Amino acid sequence: MEYAFCGTSGLQLPRISLGLWHNFGYTDDFEEARNMIVHAFDQGVTHFDIANNYGPPPGSAESNFGKILKENLASHRDEMIISSKAGYLMWDGPYGNGSSRKYLMASLNQSLKRTGLEYFDIFYSHRYDSTTPIEETMQALIDIVKQGKALYVGLSNYPADKAREAMVYLNAQHVPSLIYQGKYSMFNRQPEEEILPVTSEFGSGFIAFSPLAQGVLTDKYLNGIPDQSRAADPTGFLRKEQVTEELVAKVRKLNEIARDRGQTMAEMAVAWTLRDERVTSVIVGTRNVKQLQDNLGSLNNLRFTSEELALIDNILGGATL
Repeated sequence: MEYAFCGTSGLQLPRISLGLWHNFGYTDDFEEARNMIVHAFDQGVTHFDIANNYGPPPGSAESNFGKILKENLASHRDEMIISSKAGYLMWDGPYGNGSSRKYLMASLNQSLKRTGLEYFDIFYSHRYDSTTPIEETMQALIDIVKQGKALYVGLSNYPADKAREAMVYLNAQHVPSLIYQGKYSMFNRQPEEEILPVTSEFGSGFIAFSPLAQGVLTDKYLNGIPDQSRAADPTGFLRKEQVTEELVAKVRKLNEIARDRGQTMAEMAVAWTLRDERVTSVIVGTRNVKQLQDNLGSLNNLRFTSEELALIDNILGGATL
């Protein structure tokens, strides 16, 4: 495993981190979840990313992670970076959603209880909430650090201008934003023009999620939509109509470059997100140990020639998903 310093901080993160957004809830295979987490740690993946609403049902990914940590990795707690977040709908009523101090504090305490932890290494404001003053949200994060319930704080899914406002406030209180978490892939390059200049300015790290564009940047859809894929799931974030023939044709061409590099399409897509020195780490979400191992294989070749990058840009042609 390779590690990189997170922005200008002294904290190092593995270049690949494991996210528990999907496949770690009560409706999933618990033993497979255990195998993925233990295998990831054995391979040097020290960072595990959770949120209060991950599941399904919401909260179950944290509970399952806490059980696995207690039963398999408790003696390694100080070798791990564990993050959680709050910001999206977690429970009914006026205090179970948004970015108010009330919600953040209540959700944090619930997350600590579910995971069995005394503190999180990183706690995020999961989204910008226009109904709550940024000062209120940021002060809550600052107080969470001062209370010892998190070592660092971060932002996720904030528009660049609001992230800048938040980072100014945090810096003034000497609790800087350690990291920004955002969606980034070959099919979503907005961070390059919007948030990455901000994170660089403020010395914050950047961690990417959805590097495979919900599985489109793999060989999974090259010959149609499989029954067990995310696009086939009517409740998922990826819809069938988004997997167009035009998009798949681009992936086929990208797949040829990956083969020439000795990589799978997925490996190259993960490596591509790490080509930018402003990107500290990338979060992968996997269904089983084999998928995890395949993603970790991207570390075997992280370097791109200028010719490869130009060819990739030409194939992408501004395509988005």
